[in-house]
Amino acid sequence: MNRAIELLDVVALTEDLPVRGLRRGQVGTVVEELAPNVFEVEFCDDDGRTYALLPLRADQLMVLHYRPLQVA
Repeated sequence: MNRAIELLDVVALTEDLPVRGLRRGQVGTVVEELAPNVFEVEFCDDDGRTYALLPLRADQLMVLHYRPLQVA
């Protein structure tokens, strides 16, 4: 079940970005919607320090879910 990416969603990269030192699976937070399907994503270390902040397309991201899908 896919849904639109929203502000403050926790996301994971779906591809490597070697020029930025990022690889598939790294986790970040959507901090701004820059344009339709383009988002500013912040990547932080375990101490909360930002190590990357960059615009990414929706097709480069996967929203992470922390709760099971509610069944009616």
